[in-house]
Amino acid sequence: MNKYELAVVVSAMLEDDARAAVVDRCKALVERFGGQISEVDEWGKKKLAYEIQKMKEGYYYFIRFEAEPTAPAEIESRVRIMDGVIRFLCVRQDEA
Repeated sequence: MNKYELAVVVSAMLEDDARAAVVDRCKALVERFGGQISEVDEWGKKKLAYEIQKMKEGYYYFIRFEAEPTAPAEIESRVRIMDGVIRFLCVRQDEA
């Protein structure tokens, strides 16, 4: 099992409960594909580096998990079409 980090930027236009639902769906996807979540880090509302879909701010979440090497591709394919997610990135964490 490898360690991964899924960074998700959620739309600032969503209400608090809708935003929490988006994050819960991301966590459910990780668990669905055999991942074990170790930490969820919420950075809160931040200004985006550039305007995306006419939005200048977004909520940043980082989900750290362990999973098999095939899991990130499956997770990314589902997060890509998720409503409320502006941007996402899943990276493997090296043992450094």
